[in-house]
Amino acid sequence: MRVPQKCPVMGYKRYSPEMLIGYARVSTSGQDLAAQRDGLAALGVDDQHVHVDHGLSGTTRARPGLREALAACRAGDVLVVTKLDRLARSLRDATDIADELTKKGVALNLGGAVYDPTDPVGRLLFNVLGMVAEFEADLIRARTREGMAIAKAAGKLRGRKPKLTPSQEKHLVQLHRTGEHTTSEIAELFGVARSTVYRAIQRATA
Repeated sequence: MRVPQKCPVMGYKRYSPEMLIGYARVSTSGQDLAAQRDGLAALGVDDQHVHVDHGLSGTTRARPGLREALAACRAGDVLVVTKLDRLARSLRDATDIADELTKKGVALNLGGAVYDPTDPVGRLLFNVLGMVAEFEADLIRARTREGMAIAKAAGKLRGRKPKLTPSQEKHLVQLHRTGEHTTSEIAELFGVARSTVYRAIQRATA
């Protein structure tokens, strides 16, 4: 039985969990997960219980590693992330995931503080963190578009767009099958041409 104790962070609680399930994510294939793995280890998560998404945006829920992490959680467990923006880049997704965990009897640990959905202040802090993560994602998209426009105007963007890695192509197909995004939206999300999206879908259905 888990015994909750008040945490110094207002609106949050600490628990003695049955199992800690870790989740880590980076948005590009060039980024390293080492810092997040170290952070999760410092929070008591065994590396064999860490699920990861490498090179996938937090603006979409359709992530294999996230799906595995949520499926691994059982009542009494704790899902651990180093920061909320690793879990989701939109307030709606963050709230949906937190609600899903609460219904399963799973706690959510954000960098050492366990979110308490029954506490008004805890919900407020969670919503603020979610809005900040969403705002940062919007800034990243805006800066990326601005940088591409400047580079294109300067004649620096030439040649074919980059190809997808096997894991990215698999994720692209899964995202397409949900029917929630257009081909253009998927192409923009992965930074490839629409023809690349079409070819990936054709290969998956061949």
